[in-house]
Amino acid sequence: MKRIVYIASIFMLLVILTALFVFIKVYNKPHTDVKASASDYTVTVENIASDFSQNEEEANRKYLDKIIQVEGVVKHVDIFNGYSTVTLTDSKDITKTVVCNMAVSENMKTVALQEGQKIIVKGICTGYLMDVMLVKTVIIN
Repeated sequence: MKRIVYIASIFMLLVILTALFVFIKVYNKPHTDVKASASDYTVTVENIASDFSQNEEEANRKYLDKIIQVEGVVKHVDIFNGYSTVTLTDSKDITKTVVCNMAVSENMKTVALQEGQKIIVKGICTGYLMDVMLVKTVIIN
C-alpha cells in the first residue's frame, strides 16, 4: 500500500512540474511583431471577404492567425480611449469590409486617415464576424 501511495505521489509531482513548465513557456512566449514580419498572404478586401463569405471554414484554415496584408479603401475611422479601429471596404462593393484593430503605435498615422483614401495594412487575422477581423494592424502605405 505504501508503494502505491509513493508512486502516485511521484506521478502527481511530475504532472504538476510539467504543467508548471508548459505554463511558464506559454506565458513568456514573445508577441509577434507584425511590422517586422513578412506577410503570409497579400490580398484585397474583396478577395478576403469573398473567401470568408463563400466558405468560412476553408478561409479560417487559410487565414486564421496568419499575418495578412490587405489593400482597401478607408470606410470609417474610430478612435476611442487611445485605441483606433479602421474599417476598410472595397471600392466596388461597400458591403465587403475588413475591420482593423490598429496597434497603439499606429495612432498618429490613423488620425491622418481620411474616408475614401486607399491604403495597405498588415495585421493578424482573427476570423470572421460579419466582417473580416485583423488585430495588431499596422499601416504599410
